[in-house]
Amino acid sequence: MIAEADSFQKECDALAALLAPLGDADYGRATQFKDWTIDDIMAHLNSGDVNARQTLLDPAAFVASREQRQAAVAQGTAPLEYQRQATGGLSGKARLAAWRASAAETANAYRDADPKQRVEWVGPSMSARSSITARLMETWSHAQAIYDLLGVERIDDDRIHAIAHLGAITFGWTFANRGEAPPGPPPHVRLQAPSGAIWEWNAEAGGENRVEGPATAFCQVVAQTRNIADVDLVVTGPVATEWMAKAQCFAGKANDPPPPGARFRQTG
Repeated sequence: MIAEADSFQKECDALAALLAPLGDADYGRATQFKDWTIDDIMAHLNSGDVNARQTLLDPAAFVASREQRQAAVAQGTAPLEYQRQATGGLSGKARLAAWRASAAETANAYRDADPKQRVEWVGPSMSARSSITARLMETWSHAQAIYDLLGVERIDDDRIHAIAHLGAITFGWTFANRGEAPPGPPPHVRLQAPSGAIWEWNAEAGGENRVEGPATAFCQVVAQTRNIADVDLVVTGPVATEWMAKAQCFAGKANDPPPPGARFRQTG
């Protein structure tokens, strides 16, 4: 059993509940994430879930589809447009229904998978557990743009532990992905979970470099839905400071976090 598959399904259910009251026209509204519309975000999530299921169940087919996608992009097709068309070219409530069904299939496929099974992806291969954790993280992070657009304050629960863990263990990846050497060993991370529990990583690192505060804020920074300047984390030491300025827990090319003040819950 892979428990993260249940967490992924619950995160999808929460996003579906947020979207349920919207009409088709609402899906054309632009978010603060690269001006992507809700439709754009849902097409991206839908495509990622389909690919994650494919790489687990039919690795050869996934590699072939990845090569096809790369060829299409090389010939001028925008990646987001490719994802949209590859998942039916749907929009609005039709896209929501297709995504929900596909996400449930992906959760079911991973729930009973071998956690250590290796699967291919757009970056380095990973374990099945890491793959479905990445789907949880991406669903959670992209949903933030929709929560912000709709002015809804999201109330997290402790299933974000998997995202926080991913953030803590990708300290080295943040720098390697930029062709840089880490400026030092991983800092001590000490977070307060939504439940009030304390989660810690690298406690042996001592206190010279550390990151402390709410787990939600840490997840927002490592998933790049907020700039470190806009959350209430306490960052101590040069290594921790450099990490939090560019933290990236997801695969793909190196990305910079949003500028300070660029992402926030919209009201009025």
